[in-house]
Amino acid sequence: MKIQYGIGRRCVNPQMPVSLAGYFNKRMWDHVLDDLEVRALVIRSGSDYAAILHFDLITVSTSLYENVLQDMKELGIDRITKENLLVSATHTHTAPELRCGKPGANPEYPPFAAKMAAEALKDALSNWKEGELESGLAEEHRFIFNRRYWMKNGKVVTNPGKLNPDILRPEGEIDPEIPMLAIRTEGKLRVLIANIVNHTDTIGGTGVSADWAGFFRRAMEAEMGAGSMAIPLIGCAGNINHFDTRTDRNQTCYDEAKRVGTGYAEAVKKALSALKPVKGDGIRTVYGDAATAPREISAQELAEAQAICEKYPEIDVESLESAVDLTSEDLARGTPFALKYFASTMVKMANNKNPVVFHLTGFNFGGDAVLASLPSEPFTEIGLELRKGIFGGRLCLVASHGNGTGGPTYSGGYIPNPWNYGRGGYEDTPRSNPFSMKSADVLLGAWRELAKELV
Repeated sequence: MKIQYGIGRRCVNPQMPVSLAGYFNKRMWDHVLDDLEVRALVIRSGSDYAAILHFDLITVSTSLYENVLQDMKELGIDRITKENLLVSATHTHTAPELRCGKPGANPEYPPFAAKMAAEALKDALSNWKEGELESGLAEEHRFIFNRRYWMKNGKVVTNPGKLNPDILRPEGEIDPEIPMLAIRTEGKLRVLIANIVNHTDTIGGTGVSADWAGFFRRAMEAEMGAGSMAIPLIGCAGNINHFDTRTDRNQTCYDEAKRVGTGYAEAVKKALSALKPVKGDGIRTVYGDAATAPREISAQELAEAQAICEKYPEIDVESLESAVDLTSEDLARGTPFALKYFASTMVKMANNKNPVVFHLTGFNFGGDAVLASLPSEPFTEIGLELRKGIFGGRLCLVASHGNGTGGPTYSGGYIPNPWNYGRGGYEDTPRSNPFSMKSADVLLGAWRELAKELV
């Protein structure tokens, strides 16, 4: 499929004091391990356009998404609108906090990142090249694990700890396939989009980094040559991570980011020779909203949460200053701070009636290859249903963290399958999943309707 395309990029390293996102406690950044970017890719076929803005950030908050759209208008960008634009993120946990109500957040950062994105998009629209669109599929099993485990007590635990003798088996599936879209110019690969399903949280600490996704990008761009662009598009990894519980190897460090990122690059490089031209012509785009409700909280859940809060009156969870690296493992162990933190959040959420509206974007290239967005952190089975079920028979890439977080009061969250609720774990708690328990079905139902327009 012959196309025209343009690329642009900007550095989005913080220029102001701000906490890093991804954990519960404040972590003010104090050094840069590697640069954060926003990448812009625009593909044109005739008068039709499809655009991707891809951030090295924890997510795309609604405020960031709306700021990007506003900055595009101010720069006079009119060929790209929300109807043909996907704004996504790598979910790195060592990038600035976007939730402006959280400790250490800086309200100056989201507008800065949005401005950089709009400028990168303008660059892409002013630098057209001829190319051919190709597609392919890689596969990598070494770094992907379902992080929710059935335990011997009949409950599910998230991240139960390495070499835990009480682990029975993983609760759900993995998706090791890596669908790819690529652009070739004059015989050389110039752009690569690789749809990888994994969590982007291997480092911790207070250093700014794009995590393993950054190592992947740099390795692939070194392979493709100067002026190229690699986009590590993160798939549905809400219940997936890189931790192998069968070993006690340290998997939270910068070297681990390098191991995972370069390992994924090795797998993708091996598959590049099998890339094939995308058949057909033209670009079709679709945009729609999926409306759901905030998380349902039962009277029993609320009573249990209130009882926990009353049990630990001496623990202050408001500032999080005493929560040194509070993680899901602390919840699994049942530490008092973690228990009260999650219970306190549930009590606050009990009366939340704010609507949730997710924005969905889809691209169909030549009728042969599809790219579809989902918000926040869906579980991997949701992505598999979208890829293999709704768009079965076509190569399909699914981008998570797409187009905002459901409303200005939502800062992201997990989207489990309906059957995950009530089993235990971290992701289905109201603190981590502020959306209705029906959200997975709502999103897949919306995509079944949008697919009728897209394919």
